[in-house]
Amino acid sequence: MALVDQFLPDELWERIAPMLPVHARSPQGGRPPADTRATLAGILWMLRTGSRWKDLPEEFPHSSTCWRRFRAWQQQGVLDAILAQLSEAADDSKISGRFESYADGTFKAAKKGGTEIGVTKAGKGNKIMLVVNSHGVPRAALLAPANPAEVNLIEPTLEQSFSQSQEYDILIYDKAADSDPLRNRLKDLGIELICPHRKNRTAEPTQDRRKLKRYKRRSIVERTFAWLDNFRRLVARYEWYAEMFMAFIQMACILILMRRLYKTTLPNN
Repeated sequence: MALVDQFLPDELWERIAPMLPVHARSPQGGRPPADTRATLAGILWMLRTGSRWKDLPEEFPHSSTCWRRFRAWQQQGVLDAILAQLSEAADDSKISGRFESYADGTFKAAKKGGTEIGVTKAGKGNKIMLVVNSHGVPRAALLAPANPAEVNLIEPTLEQSFSQSQEYDILIYDKAADSDPLRNRLKDLGIELICPHRKNRTAEPTQDRRKLKRYKRRSIVERTFAWLDNFRRLVARYEWYAEMFMAFIQMACILILMRRLYKTTLPNN
């Protein structure tokens, strides 16, 4: 059980176990379900190492068992529920950071193809869109094809907030978000968009340098993307199904929230 303990320490397991469904033996009999802790540890091993499913060590349940369990959690909304619970706990803690949020997108190449992939000059892949609070805690995430412009993905990303109770007062983005129609739509929702203007902008400026001082802190969201890249399964997309790649993104956000909320030790590489 050394690998299980390494990739799912007692402290982390005690935090996450109550949020996971109980898998009972089928009434028709058959094999008992695989141990949930060992199965989750196998999933975290995949997330951390970025290895192939067939390379999962024998100490964990079979790779197909771990994949099916992970797929079931994704389809049943288990990961969504865990993120909602953790996000609400974060909003009520010292790391709430409600006043301002930071957002950005990053390209991920799809090495083996798959569903919902876009083609760009950089190749085939996806964009991960992320919104974080002023402490770098993830608040919303979206996986989209790589070809749509980021300005068109900001609103769909906000709609994917982990918790329905989350509110956004100020959203800080880079020049890709400099769009007056977008700015007006967000204003109608009570959200103030702060971003530098494009050099080719012909309309009147909508903000002064005082507001743009907040833009200097955009490294907060870039740091969170760096945290995600510590999970090697997210460095590129290897999952055929887009929803399974998104499930790995959600699992990484869960671990980041756990660490920021409870100072929980994360699985080792």
